[in-house]
Amino acid sequence: MATGANKRQTRAERDRGRLYQARRDFHAGLLRRRRRDNLIAGVAGGVLILAVLGGQVAYYTVGPGTPAPAPSPSATPTGTVAPTDPATPAPTPTDVETEPVSPTPTP
Repeated sequence: MATGANKRQTRAERDRGRLYQARRDFHAGLLRRRRRDNLIAGVAGGVLILAVLGGQVAYYTVGPGTPAPAPSPSATPTGTVAPTDPATPAPTPTDVETEPVSPTPTP
């Protein structure tokens, strides 16, 4: 009878070892999958952030968000008035009437 009990014990040990190894492999597979999923999520998140930033830059530089071009001040006059009579001098800034400026009250 000792040989029969020994065989059962050996078979039980083999089964326990096989189950233990299967659990270890399963757990290692879970860790690999989590690591892979985290890497994929990080790359996808980075690509998404870059796409959003690129879209914002494109919108504000090329698209409808572009500011309207404003005329820049130039040093050259845009138009000159030629006097009709060469004998009449051109009006000077002191000849032009201006409205009196009221002082702004200080708070």
